[in-house]
Amino acid sequence: MATKNKKPQTKGEAKLGELPTEVVIIPIVNSPIFPGMIAPIILSEDKYTPELDSYLAKNNYVALNLVKFKDFGEGQEVLQEMGEEQISYEDDDEDEMEGYTGLSSADDITPKGITPKDIYKVGVLCKVIKKLKLPDGSVNLLVHGMRRYRAFEYVVDSPLLIAKTEVFSDIHEPDEELDAYTRSVINQVKKLSEINPYFNEEMKLAMLNSPSPGSLADLVAFALSLDVPEAQDFLETLIVKKRFAKLLVYLKREKDVADIQKKITDEVNDKVNKYQREYFLREQLKVIRNELGMDEDDKAKDMKKIQEGIEQGNLPEDAKKAAMEELERLESIPDSSPEYNVTRTYLNWMVQLPWNKMTDDKVDISAAKKILEKDHYGLEKPKERIMEFLAVRKLKPEYDGTILCLAGPPGVGKTSLGHSIAKALGRKFYRFSLGGMKDEAEIKGHRRTYVGAMPGKIIQALKRVEVSNPVIMLDEIDKIGKSYQGDPASSLLEVLDPEQNKTFIDNYLDVPFDLSKVLFIATANNIGEIPEALLDRMELIELSGYTIEEKISISTKWVIPKQLKKHGLTAKEFSLSSVVLKALVSDYAREPGVRVMEQTIAKLCRRAALEKVSSKRAKKFSPALSDLEKILGPKRFETDMAQKPLQPGIVTGLAWTSFGGDILFVESIPLKGKGFKLTGQLGDVMGESANLAYSYVKRVLQSQIEAEHKKLPKTKKVVSKKVSKNSGVTPVVAPPAVPAPNPEEATDFLATHEIHLHLPAGATPKDGPSAGVTMALALYSLATNQMVRGDVAMTGELSLTGKVLPVGGIKEKVLAAKRAGIKTIILPWQNEKDLKEVPEGHRKGMRFHPVRHFDEVLKIALKRRVEK
Repeated sequence: MATKNKKPQTKGEAKLGELPTEVVIIPIVNSPIFPGMIAPIILSEDKYTPELDSYLAKNNYVALNLVKFKDFGEGQEVLQEMGEEQISYEDDDEDEMEGYTGLSSADDITPKGITPKDIYKVGVLCKVIKKLKLPDGSVNLLVHGMRRYRAFEYVVDSPLLIAKTEVFSDIHEPDEELDAYTRSVINQVKKLSEINPYFNEEMKLAMLNSPSPGSLADLVAFALSLDVPEAQDFLETLIVKKRFAKLLVYLKREKDVADIQKKITDEVNDKVNKYQREYFLREQLKVIRNELGMDEDDKAKDMKKIQEGIEQGNLPEDAKKAAMEELERLESIPDSSPEYNVTRTYLNWMVQLPWNKMTDDKVDISAAKKILEKDHYGLEKPKERIMEFLAVRKLKPEYDGTILCLAGPPGVGKTSLGHSIAKALGRKFYRFSLGGMKDEAEIKGHRRTYVGAMPGKIIQALKRVEVSNPVIMLDEIDKIGKSYQGDPASSLLEVLDPEQNKTFIDNYLDVPFDLSKVLFIATANNIGEIPEALLDRMELIELSGYTIEEKISISTKWVIPKQLKKHGLTAKEFSLSSVVLKALVSDYAREPGVRVMEQTIAKLCRRAALEKVSSKRAKKFSPALSDLEKILGPKRFETDMAQKPLQPGIVTGLAWTSFGGDILFVESIPLKGKGFKLTGQLGDVMGESANLAYSYVKRVLQSQIEAEHKKLPKTKKVVSKKVSKNSGVTPVVAPPAVPAPNPEEATDFLATHEIHLHLPAGATPKDGPSAGVTMALALYSLATNQMVRGDVAMTGELSLTGKVLPVGGIKEKVLAAKRAGIKTIILPWQNEKDLKEVPEGHRKGMRFHPVRHFDEVLKIALKRRVEK
């Protein structure tokens, strides 16, 4: 393989008569040799054959030709385009090259060898100055490039690659342009010598002693990093001016590359020198401190503190091993390196976590019961389930039971129940919200390879409470998100599963941490939004909304004293009568919880505080009913909003939401045209229920017509009574319990009018099948021109055959009806058992009608027919 001599030499061109007409060709790769250059050619032992040795014993000339860029497996090569300034030649006959295997001088040539097809025909004729055998068996040939030549005919029978030669001379005429080219090249080389060590003083001296401009160009090109096509192109260029033009382009490129390399090298050296300087200074500082008997440096203090933490932290074996490995690595990292702070932060987390530090459970059932009764009013079933949970913990402290999930509307005491459980157990309490969380790294942490990486929320919570068995509340678990960054709900599965959380691995710590001693309590508003896999791992405890009486009691015992203390008032300066409290609940705070009630009382306390500081003789603040609108503004709710007179086509229903129960109005009106329109932001299920109700009502009216025809004598013809055009409705036959209208006219009414069914509060999405009965009654009421009782509300799914099917949320719906002043409730007969969950005091004064079929709904809910 050809290599460049670091001290290139040049000699004059040999005369044509001195050069051989036949010569052996040695193929070379990568490093070309130009005329006038002296360089070594190293042939490996297997390449330096006896035939070649015999040839060199008799001849001292060889030819060096570059191997074409060629992938011998694919046969792809780079071809040269010939110009007028280059050597032009015809391809030799294929017959001359068949059956020939030549010699390779490069180790990366395929074992099959080189053929004349694989080399460029233009090369350099060289004289062998010296031959030296090396210890490894290879041979070093020192050759001197003489002239450019072309191989035009090959000796087929020879085992060597021997060709006849045609020698060329440079083409140049001395003139001003050639002189300018020469000076430009010399100037470029001077600039390059400042940043490229290869262009040293010896190189400059060789350039000054070049016998001709062509030799000067070849010398500079030999020093450049040219690829094979460029080197071959330069070799085939005989006109010296054009050779100089190409050389200037190569020099410019070399200068640009050298500048970039110098910039990179300088930047690296600056950084290395800075670190080395700091390292030496710090080492010197250590020696000086030791000599003077001064304290340890900051790094030594950190190392000592962390090592003590590892030894005293009672870490598990895996965690201790990982921490010691990181500590050893930290010792070898300069404290000025960014990696030092990353590793030190990791070790601080490891030693500060409570691996085996726990609080002792002090489960006293009677004390726990007092705590729950003191802090919470009502909620009998949830408190009973919590007492059972605590009893099991007392009998078996290591019990790994199911995770509790407190589900209910906002403001009913879910979070405070979690506090009470922690207080009853004597454990520390920590709460964080899952609402809107979309990145699973919030649960399992980021890997340390990320900038600013931190452990997940679970590990952070344990570090803050400093014990490994706290009560951790996962708030708003139903509002957990999902994105391209991962699914946090999937990460929670490992946290909440007792079989997996014993070896929970946070991505940041990368060692197992035992979470089995942690008591997890989740909260949710809407059970339907909790992922199924999570819901399966938790035990639900449902909390319903409060009634008016419960809210008044809660306000008297907890809310008012809390707000008085918060606003700097006393019971002698502020009071609210039971009448005012009832008005606050009914007119301003009708939500299932007590949060709005608390905000309303806080507003009254602020007014009392203002009057107290504004007047020196301020009286006790005790507002009357008439004062509420002045202080709080207009009423937010009507007292008996559901009992106002209704018109045909309007019905009161009952709905369940994530905030508890609520009443729901269904409105319908007739329009000119045909069809059925739905509005009110209804979901797919509710839309299907509305269409089913429309079809069922049409079928009911048709059945009534058929029944009437069977009762009438065959000879008697029934004539429908015409209706005023201004009425907009047509009287039809009603069920037996009410005056019977004409069913034929009611059927015609639905056929000749477009019915528009709407559910108010259009900004609120609505879905579910429980309004099926309500929508069917609204359509029947509109078609038959009969009003529905205002004190009746209903719920139930309707089947296509008229059956009333069971629904959920009965307790919340009953409480909502109670708040709205509704006295009569129609519900599916299969939900009658659910009424037992409603406290008896809440059912007092209300009537419940369990029904099996829609016909029963008509008998209970319809009033008299509207007179025209």
